Amino acid sequence: MTVHRERLAGAFFFVAVTQLIIGLFVSEGQYPGYSLSLNYVSDLGVGPSSTIFNSSVFLLGVLIAVGTYFLRHSSELVTVRRLLFIMAIGAMGVGVFTKDFTLIHGVVSSIAFLFSGLAAMASAKVLEKPFSLISIALGAITLVALGLFSLGMATSGSLTSVIAYDSSFYVGLGAGGMERMVIYPALMWLAGFGGWLGTR
Repeated sequence: MTVHRERLAGAFFFVAVTQLIIGLFVSEGQYPGYSLSLNYVSDLGVGPSSTIFNSSVFLLGVLIAVGTYFLRHSSELVTVRRLLFIMAIGAMGVGVFTKDFTLIHGVVSSIAFLFSGLAAMASAKVLEKPFSLISIALGAITLVALGLFSLGMATSGSLTSVIAYDSSFYVGLGAGGMERMVIYPALMWLAGFGGWLGTR
């Protein structure tokens, strides 16, 4: 029964990532003049792309939260489950509190980013090589990129503005590019982790 629940959890995690990636592509296409480098990911949460983006991000959180429910009986996954649940709360918050809610949006998105990276690294304790090493690497990329992204926002004046000002901390990727360096490694890890659970 525990194995069956882990497979369900894995399916929810994989679907969560897949629908978000599709939602991002569609949202980017609906946003006139959208730049992957110059625009924040959260810019998609306002304007013509807002319905799809906000729904997809909120659904990401819901599906991850449901997935963690099916892991509640697994003693070896307690830490990962808790970290993922906090990430899920943050993701749902991003879907509700768009960038127009500057302070709250910053808090919930930071929660989602931080705990996704921590979950990826924590999962290495239960995974075998080479996936354990890959998970550490992906989690580390997310956390380092989050640090650079945060420094870039703080030093460029973007913390008090809805405009994505450039910063040397973005290493030529722009605010949007660096933000994606935070998001995509964590999503790739979660999809892989879901696949691993699905084969248990």
